[in-house]
Amino acid sequence: MSKVAVVILNWNGSEMLRTFLPSVISYSAISGVDVYVADNASTDNSVSVLTKEFPSVKQIILDQNYGFADGYNKALAQVEAEYFVLLNSDVEVTEHWLEPMITYLDTHPEVAACQPKILSWRNKDSFEYAGACGGYLDRYGYPFCRGRIMDVVEKDNGQYDDILPVFWATGASLFIRSSDYWDAGGLDGRFFAHMEEIDLCWRLRSQDRGIVCIPQSVVYHVGGATLKKENPHKTFLNFRNNLLMLYKNLPQNELRHVMFVRGVLDYVAALSFLLKGGTANMTAVLQARKEYYALKQEFRASRENNMKKISLQVIPEQIKKSILVLYFLRGVKCFSQLNKFYQK
Repeated sequence: MSKVAVVILNWNGSEMLRTFLPSVISYSAISGVDVYVADNASTDNSVSVLTKEFPSVKQIILDQNYGFADGYNKALAQVEAEYFVLLNSDVEVTEHWLEPMITYLDTHPEVAACQPKILSWRNKDSFEYAGACGGYLDRYGYPFCRGRIMDVVEKDNGQYDDILPVFWATGASLFIRSSDYWDAGGLDGRFFAHMEEIDLCWRLRSQDRGIVCIPQSVVYHVGGATLKKENPHKTFLNFRNNLLMLYKNLPQNELRHVMFVRGVLDYVAALSFLLKGGTANMTAVLQARKEYYALKQEFRASRENNMKKISLQVIPEQIKKSILVLYFLRGVKCFSQLNKFYQK
């Protein structure tokens, strides 16, 4: 068994492999670390590129495109390591990116997972939207980050360089104990893609397993390389999976209220898309709600199982406020303004 397995899930990303894999190979060349690429049945020349240009990288060839969630489940089932690193194919890593995370988990057995500081590959002095310096959640399931609230992304001036507990670590660069990954049930393959890492982290936090951001490790993420932000299919997956995540993980005393408010907010979002000319995205939101209700019964057993395992009733990294209200009505545009709203 190796100490660390860095596993990159690839689908039709041969050019991204050529661009970003060299940094991963170069800066992960330490004892006990293996680099894998798991190919999700690509139809481009990804496998031949790996074989010819990156012979040191271990390959896992999947027989079909299982999406992000189940693709990783099936790939990681073929890997033996103490720690897994789930790394997007559009991430450029930096020298010594692994060591701070290895050291932290080695010395903090109560912590299940961590992530590095995620900066934008295009604007390297700014945080990256999907992860920044660690993820948090509001009462109604809206994720935000230390370094990004809604669409406002902060510049990195070292203001978040302290190690802090977070609610979720981004799937773009998720460092996790293999034992915790499997004990929590892995990523939910039914999600296909989007929100699956937040769902996994919620299960871990509910069982009082820690998740932290280690800013001493730095990577640069392109972001949106598979589905662009405005893509209606991405809108559909984000809204549907967010509702399913809430249903799976909300304590019973919160469920009815939160889901009612989310219904109102989702219809407001659909109307907002329509007014901006985004008919396809409006339809995606409505279709997401329809499919949530169609799938709800299928997720009932998962919810019941999660409720039985809860040992941390109140998760400190979740604010009992609406980030939408704080952003649009209270003028909160950066994470440092949120301190007074956190549960203590």
